[in-house]
Amino acid sequence: MTDAFDVTANRLGALALRITDRVQQAVTADGERTPSAATAVSVIERFFVDPPRIDALRRVLGLTSSGVVRLVDALEADGLVTRGAADDGRVTVVELTSEGRRRARTVTDERGAVLTDALAVLTPDEREQLVPLLDKLLAGLVRGPSPGPALCRLCATEVCGAARGEPCPVTVAALGLSVTDHGSTM
Repeated sequence: MTDAFDVTANRLGALALRITDRVQQAVTADGERTPSAATAVSVIERFFVDPPRIDALRRVLGLTSSGVVRLVDALEADGLVTRGAADDGRVTVVELTSEGRRRARTVTDERGAVLTDALAVLTPDEREQLVPLLDKLLAGLVRGPSPGPALCRLCATEVCGAARGEPCPVTVAALGLSVTDHGSTM
């Protein structure tokens, strides 16, 4: 074990694992096959303005091409998505059905309930103190050597300002921008 791995890192790992387990259990409780299926319907609803191309969905989810095709097949079989042709007709896009939109909202609500419950042991002042530390950790992960799938693939994006057209505050911090700078660079 290295000196860099200390009690703080160990506790952060335990916290991350416990929250991940609870979120995965919650988002699959409404009949989702897998956490990836739950994440996919959430991403299609919240991450994209227009129905996404399969390759765009693959990149956001961090899946292989064959993996995302299998996932879309399963979502289609469950009546949560339909496939269609993009404007140029050569590319397939994925669109949520009304049941898929309902399921996506449930995924977001269930995730939010787990996170709210996890934070319930903190006082309002402690929660306020935690925000800049979380932002700093998240920004460091966004800037890291291998950021992986999209950070906000399960986020309630309206909480951070997406509904008002504002950029993700973590992305802004990671890029070293001020909130007023975002318009010219994002």
